[in-house]
Amino acid sequence: MRIIGGTHGGLRLHPPTSLPVRPTTDLAKEALFNILQHQLDFTNLQALDLFAGTGNITFELASRGAVDVTAVDIHFKCIQYIAATAKKIQLPGIKAIKADVLRFLVKCEDTFDFIFIDPPYDLPQLPQLPQFVFERNLLREQGLLILEHPSTRQIPAHPALYDTRKYGYSSFSFYKH
Repeated sequence: MRIIGGTHGGLRLHPPTSLPVRPTTDLAKEALFNILQHQLDFTNLQALDLFAGTGNITFELASRGAVDVTAVDIHFKCIQYIAATAKKIQLPGIKAIKADVLRFLVKCEDTFDFIFIDPPYDLPQLPQLPQFVFERNLLREQGLLILEHPSTRQIPAHPALYDTRKYGYSSFSFYKH
């Protein structure tokens, strides 16, 4: 795993192999951030990374200038790795929270410019996650939400859905507020 761009571009990270995760591949992440660099101003961005896992997306966002990135995952070892790595590589804007993402979303009162959701591909609630974010008003006006999901999984139509990009077994669905 490596950070592709920004102040820490090229830095290789070595998360423990024992983490219960399926990280976004470097190929898919690079393609995603090539799209995002034309759609987002990372400077001063406030972002939320749900089902953060290794922090792959979290670190990329912070490296590119996001001032506040909240990473949420239920697994303590994932959160521990994200927090320790953020401190080690001096990315103080990263906040790692251990929580069940679905419960976190119910209690969250913050709003964000960018939300990235990369749930376990077999999560039953996966197709409903974007709708839930919009119902809870977690995304700011002109904000961007991306749902990573298996290319084979049907995602319900939503008025804010404007694009889906497929990268092998993984797809990214884009929603604009």
